[in-house]
Amino acid sequence: MAKMLIFGMGYAAGHLAGRLMARGWEVAGTTRDSRADSLAFADEAAVRGALRTATHILSSVPPADGVDPVLARYGEAIAVAPATWVGYLSSTGVYGDTGGAWVDESAPVKGRRADRNAADAAWAALRGDMRLFRLPGIYGPGRSILDRIGEGRAHRIDLPGQVFSRIHVDDIAGGIIASFAGPAGIYNLADDEPCHQNRLVEWGCAMLRAPVPPLQSLDDAGLSPAARAFYAENRRVANGKAKRLLGWAPKYPTWREGLAACL
Repeated sequence: MAKMLIFGMGYAAGHLAGRLMARGWEVAGTTRDSRADSLAFADEAAVRGALRTATHILSSVPPADGVDPVLARYGEAIAVAPATWVGYLSSTGVYGDTGGAWVDESAPVKGRRADRNAADAAWAALRGDMRLFRLPGIYGPGRSILDRIGEGRAHRIDLPGQVFSRIHVDDIAGGIIASFAGPAGIYNLADDEPCHQNRLVEWGCAMLRAPVPPLQSLDDAGLSPAARAFYAENRRVANGKAKRLLGWAPKYPTWREGLAACL
């Protein structure tokens, strides 16, 4: 039986786990605290035991306080684990700001977060069979612009020419599953149509028959530091390598189809 061990059973990884279990896989995942349906990250005996029997290993845990906690605690064990597939969910933020230009996997890593860049490089070098997935903004059921509009948290920011790429959570799972039979390497998983965030807000308001928020400056919007950082970079993410080498194609090629599915 195929056995997946997931470090960090968050939104995207949890969605993948559901897909795999529906196919008959055995899935174990770590969380911060012990639960009946998970492994406690700090329970080294249980986690190392799972590493010895897993056929597939995935980490979705981002670095924190300058350190990748999975690599720091279990990196050596993962490097020699008998699994036939190992993957890591990284971020397209490692490409940094490109002024709206397209980037593919050959682009230099120059993101503003040194810990993200270092984790991306360390995972890529950990094993020869690594699959490293660089992800842009993730959305899906319960976590999309439609939810922010409904909660009154959507903003339109006056930044002409600002462009972002996105990926539906189901297409992340699809890309990972496609890689089980594909070659190791680094892959961008993004949809086919980067666009300004304001376009999504306007489209989502039309879908929900909600009023469109006023256009605001970045300063006047009162965004959180994390939300403000979202607007600090401007790039389009190319997905051709995953399509060519993995045979992957997004189920939701643009945010239009993705938001319709969320609704």
